[in-house]
Amino acid sequence: MSLPALTDLRPRGGRLIDFNRPHMTGKELHYIAAARFHGKLDGEGPFTRLCHEWLERSLSAGKALLTRSCAAALETAALILDISPGDEVIVPSFSPVTTANAFVLRGAAPVFVDIRPDTLNMDETAVEAAFTPRTRAIVPVHYAGVACEMDEIMRIAASHGAAVVEDASRALMAEYKGRPLGAIGDIGALSFHETRNVISGEGGAILLNRAEHVPRAETLRRKGAGRSRFFRGEADRRAWRSEGSSFLPGELTAAFLWAQLEDAEAVCAGRRRLWDRYHELLEPLETAGKIRRPKSPPHCLHNAHIYYILADGALPRRKVMERLTSDGIQAFFHHVPLHSFPAGMRFGRVSGSMEVTCDVAARLLRLPLWIGLTEEDQERVAASLASL
Repeated sequence: MSLPALTDLRPRGGRLIDFNRPHMTGKELHYIAAARFHGKLDGEGPFTRLCHEWLERSLSAGKALLTRSCAAALETAALILDISPGDEVIVPSFSPVTTANAFVLRGAAPVFVDIRPDTLNMDETAVEAAFTPRTRAIVPVHYAGVACEMDEIMRIAASHGAAVVEDASRALMAEYKGRPLGAIGDIGALSFHETRNVISGEGGAILLNRAEHVPRAETLRRKGAGRSRFFRGEADRRAWRSEGSSFLPGELTAAFLWAQLEDAEAVCAGRRRLWDRYHELLEPLETAGKIRRPKSPPHCLHNAHIYYILADGALPRRKVMERLTSDGIQAFFHHVPLHSFPAGMRFGRVSGSMEVTCDVAARLLRLPLWIGLTEEDQERVAASLASL
């Protein structure tokens, strides 16, 4: 059966500029073939170990374990912390649904807080007021690969005896004051979805930064049975020890991911060059008051995961999208505030104002950014925006 032909949009500005194209290093199929030859495909094979070692070494994480997705990593975190009905977790409303769902599945209520107007990250000044005696964790989300203000978040959590679970799904190889994101809180969660900088199609990892969490995590991700301890010779049988699930990805996924991790530094460097080029091209439009460009504080090393603009109030985002589309350029908005969804209203509650969240959600537009995007492509994007 042949694949359906892609629609030829024939944009007036030339070829279609895709929003994203998954980057391939050229080694993925070779490593997948090697995994097949090795004959162990169900996970915890040599490629899985290589990925674990790379993450632990490169991110200074205590222990890294691959999972089937970032959602699975967050769900594992909720289980590790024994989140239960009646508990609360503090999350930004400008966030993926997976961030809140991981804790809703355990019966907890997400408490939504606003974001900062500069980085679009959790407003750390709003966190303290969201605490109640039922609060068990803070879940900062590093939007666009730019760090939240982790020192203040960690201080607040410690003062209340709460855990910090970093949703670093978009933040691989980004840093806060020289410290890799995902390895600052008690637990971190990463994503390797095909839209991320480093990919495996689907996939994720949990970073365990407290040694006491490691044995429970190993048991939870392998169906609640003590398989990891058994295979290390630390137990005489694979006993059913606790609740759990099958969060472990297969070895073929790990083989693909290993090809990507080997080139992760080069990929992030290439994306930063593209990010910087956009920033330069769009400076005149910000000066003219047409758009607002993204901000990254000097103490935060971003990973160039997203380049977004905020449309000016006098120029509705809809008009910007229509112009880009007519010029053959794909661009997309992003999160709809979680507190505005039926599930958000049902399972959670709002703490404080959502003014920035609602404003940003209505104005933000993500521009094409992927390895292989040319200077000419970026100039077309800038020219399209300048024509408004």
